[in-house]
Amino acid sequence: MYRYGDITEIESLAEFKAQYPRLKNTAIQGVNFAEYTFDLKGLDLGNTIFLGCTFASDQIALELQARGAIIFPGFSGLPYDPYRGALYSVDELMEGYDPDDDQSVDRRIYDHFSYHRKRGADIIEALSQRIHDHAIDNALTALLSGRDDGVEKKPVGIMGGHGTPRTDENYRKVCEIARELTRRGYFVVSGGGPGIMEASNLGAWLAGYDDTALDEALEILKVAPTYTSKDFTPAAARVVERFPEGRESLAIPTWFYGHEPSNLFSQHIAKYFANSLREDGLLAIATSGVIYAKGSAGTLQEVFMDLCQNHYGTFKLVSPMVFLDKQYYQEDIGLYPMLETFTGGRAYAKSIGIFDEPIDVVDFIDAHPPYVPQS
Repeated sequence: MYRYGDITEIESLAEFKAQYPRLKNTAIQGVNFAEYTFDLKGLDLGNTIFLGCTFASDQIALELQARGAIIFPGFSGLPYDPYRGALYSVDELMEGYDPDDDQSVDRRIYDHFSYHRKRGADIIEALSQRIHDHAIDNALTALLSGRDDGVEKKPVGIMGGHGTPRTDENYRKVCEIARELTRRGYFVVSGGGPGIMEASNLGAWLAGYDDTALDEALEILKVAPTYTSKDFTPAAARVVERFPEGRESLAIPTWFYGHEPSNLFSQHIAKYFANSLREDGLLAIATSGVIYAKGSAGTLQEVFMDLCQNHYGTFKLVSPMVFLDKQYYQEDIGLYPMLETFTGGRAYAKSIGIFDEPIDVVDFIDAHPPYVPQS
């Protein structure tokens, strides 16, 4: 239970009982009241909202509405809960997984989403997806602000190619960057998929182990270098089994790219239906900086979205932008010289850097904390 603005949010029956009868300006989400007896005498339900809750009878719901409550009913026949009160975990999404016949929760939601995407989502399906993504937004805010554990996070996003093999030099470098960031108290955020995204979460996962753990993990993973390899997910599962005490990080994937397997190394997964919300949100929450490894068009899109956020002070902060791989960003595609020309003379130009060594990337993040731009 927590207060957000003027609204108190409740997500369990125990929290409801603790708050009762002070229910004015309260949002109750996904609570099962099937065995609960309401005492409605004198109850003030002004601006009280029940989101996807279950009641013992329709009559109780009608009585709550008569006293001023607003009730958003649940949806039926969905493989996901639109009113969920928390982010996903790997265990939840992978429940039912089999490498030869994937019937995981993640796969079933993707298949459901793909079906409606191809034929056009009807108004009920579209609404349930939007409510789901709103619930993910809410849970993500709770995590990053410290409402869940009392620790406000310092998020650093790491972007790069989804097809980068586990055997690639940049994959290892990103692991080392994420590992060192986590050790220094930053909170690593990735897009949640394979390639550089997986390297980001893997590095954070191994931050509590000796440095040699990374060598061992990469030795296990090299048997399935890309996400199209048959043993891709089982190899990752063997790493988790070998190193079970992983450190925290965040993944923000989307079912829009659901054909790419979610990686197994993030403890918190904010999975969205709307890729636009995911893309913009991923960059917006990375207030302590964004690191760009080698990638393709998607990574370049993220660079320019991030540049716009810094240029216009969209989120009232300027955060560092750091590029890994001088040859690629300076010579091969010429992106970095263009950024230098464009940002020349502007204050936030000092928050943009390019390096080849992981430690230099992390040191740059440390030396350039986010700041409020002058208006």
